[in-house]
Amino acid sequence: MLQALIFDVDGTLADTERIHLEAFNHAFAEEGLDWHWDEALYTELLQVSGGKERMRHYWQLRHPDVTALDAVALQQTIDRLHELKTAWYEDAVNQGRVQLRPGVLRLIEQARQANLAVSIATTTSPVNIAALLRHTIGPDWRTHFAAIGDASSAPVKKPDPMVYRQVLGEMGLPASVCVAFEDSRNGLLAARGAGLRTIVTPTAFTAYQRFDGALRVLPSLAELDIGTLQAWCAPQARAA
Repeated sequence: MLQALIFDVDGTLADTERIHLEAFNHAFAEEGLDWHWDEALYTELLQVSGGKERMRHYWQLRHPDVTALDAVALQQTIDRLHELKTAWYEDAVNQGRVQLRPGVLRLIEQARQANLAVSIATTTSPVNIAALLRHTIGPDWRTHFAAIGDASSAPVKKPDPMVYRQVLGEMGLPASVCVAFEDSRNGLLAARGAGLRTIVTPTAFTAYQRFDGALRVLPSLAELDIGTLQAWCAPQARAA
């Protein structure tokens, strides 16, 4: 029977990507770069998981001849950009510009009332997680989650299943009694790679992606409750 829910963060708990995009462009301007990512470009870049990895990928698209010596300066620049971006994003969250997606908080509360564990498996940074959940859940947000896997504890990003395997290990539960929540194909591949049934709630940035193998693809969690989720995950439902 179902024992745990595991949530991705960006795009899943909250539709954060437009704010992240603004934060990236702010960082580029602060650093004096002539970069500007529009929504179409950012939608493509989201196929690369992780903010630093995304910037490195874009840099290499523009400058494919980066040498080993240049790579040191490149990493320093990326680190600085990420610091600027993270600070701007945290400030935007604290101003109330990001909210949890419909149904998320209600489903988390229902899970806790049903004695189900709730955890997080994300490729974002601990700072971004704390900023979002401190504002949307409250100062005691950490007590809502049995385990948290993030970019600091699982450096190999999705679609690799590393972060999900870490969270399953920390909870001490097999994948067969858990369900994951994602918004992207990379997230789905990561969760499925760890053996998890996965519900996908796409955003405007990921709606075009394919979600073969998902347990369900829903517009949001607004209409989902724990009873329905348990029914979907019951052994007879899996057999069917």
